Amino acid sequence: MKNAVKIQTFAALVLLGAGGFLAGCKSAPDLTQDQAKTLIQAKYDKDPGTVFNIAVDDSGMQKGVHANYWLLVKRYPNGYWGDFKLTPDGTKVVKPASGGDTIQWRPDGPNDPKYTVVVVPLALSKLKARNLDDVQTIADTKTVTYMEDVDLSSLPAPLQGIAQNPANKLSTKRMATFTVVDGAWTVKSIE
Repeated sequence: MKNAVKIQTFAALVLLGAGGFLAGCKSAPDLTQDQAKTLIQAKYDKDPGTVFNIAVDDSGMQKGVHANYWLLVKRYPNGYWGDFKLTPDGTKVVKPASGGDTIQWRPDGPNDPKYTVVVVPLALSKLKARNLDDVQTIADTKTVTYMEDVDLSSLPAPLQGIAQNPANKLSTKRMATFTVVDGAWTVKSIE
């Protein structure tokens, strides 16, 4: 009889221990691509925005003149160097990265396709997530690779057009890592 009581007591303890162990092992909720995109975009939307420097090429300089952002104030004897002063309209939307109110255009030749100057928009740009790959599980985290775009919609249309050139990197491949906090997935990092 004593052995039967001991066996029943031991079995009860084993069952309680197993039940407690299983109750403590909660599986993480599923994370879909749509949920991951929503979490990433919510993080981006919460951020105040980012400064996006715009590399301006020859075509952009011409577009800036037509948009009345800057005017040629000095042409140099070689015929392709020039100083462009920001107009009152221009000072409302950009500033030269070098400071001041004058853009110094100094290409190596009259048709230098790689020469650019940098202007800094006064409006901040937001980021957008798109084209998410499948969500991957790595240990107790999840990751997803996606494309991050600079949203230029806060800029005036002419400045958006100036930014649309190969020198400006408007999209970047990123990877977001997610962890479970209080039973819900959250963005841990974006690299």
